[in-house]
Amino acid sequence: MIPYLLSVLTLLFALISILILRRGVRAGITEGWPAILLSASIASFIYLYGAWVFLSIYLDYIFAIIYVTLFIFGIARRPSVVQVKRSATKAFFSLLISAVFFMLSVLYFTGTIRNSYRIAHLRLPFKNGRYFVLQGGKGLPANAFHYGLRGAIFAMDIVKLNNAGNRANSVFSTRLDDYAIFQDTIYSPCTGIVKHVATNNPDNIPPIRKRGPTNTNHVLLETNDMYVFMGHFSFGKVFVKEGEKVEAGQPLGLAGNSGFSIEPHLHIQAHENTHRGLP
Repeated sequence: MIPYLLSVLTLLFALISILILRRGVRAGITEGWPAILLSASIASFIYLYGAWVFLSIYLDYIFAIIYVTLFIFGIARRPSVVQVKRSATKAFFSLLISAVFFMLSVLYFTGTIRNSYRIAHLRLPFKNGRYFVLQGGKGLPANAFHYGLRGAIFAMDIVKLNNAGNRANSVFSTRLDDYAIFQDTIYSPCTGIVKHVATNNPDNIPPIRKRGPTNTNHVLLETNDMYVFMGHFSFGKVFVKEGEKVEAGQPLGLAGNSGFSIEPHLHIQAHENTHRGLP
């Protein structure tokens, strides 16, 4: 199962970065800097991209605290008396791998899409609780899944966090009620007209991702500036109708797991409205 695999890889990369750091600081800055640099690149990568939300986002913070603490105390102490002479070949490969991880960390913030612009401001479509963007952003690599979907390059998948900092009661549950966002109220992020609604698609039991009769339960809003699409509502839990005007903050429905979705979440994306001039 993907969540379990990603969780294991997250913890493994975190441990590897700590072990490499320990080796580097024991040798001292002069001899150990390639290892320290490699460790820092891996640590920054896994801090940003790690699947911490499958375990607890608090583990991300704990990892950062442990890493920084070890780095500070490691640099402050004297290097070990016995030191291994640095290999030029190993140093080169350390720099090469470090450059890759650091580049990925930079792309986390910049993305790979340059022709993007802000359409308008949207409200958060939730009111109570803490929420986490499971995936989103300007293209690769942070938004890899949506990158390959037509019209969804900038889409976001949002989940809700429970008190333990997890989006469910386990790493991956087959019970819909275990997910914090399931049946959570979704509010309109803007004022607009409801252009399309679907509410007849059943909620899938994870990890089933079966499309329903009309793919996924959703609400499509239109304003003078944009179209806003929100998907994966719960079966029969869309409160608005086509042609209805909704105000920002008005309840639209309840979050579910309909359509092509591995677990309950809200999919949201916005597009420029090229047919301006709503009444």
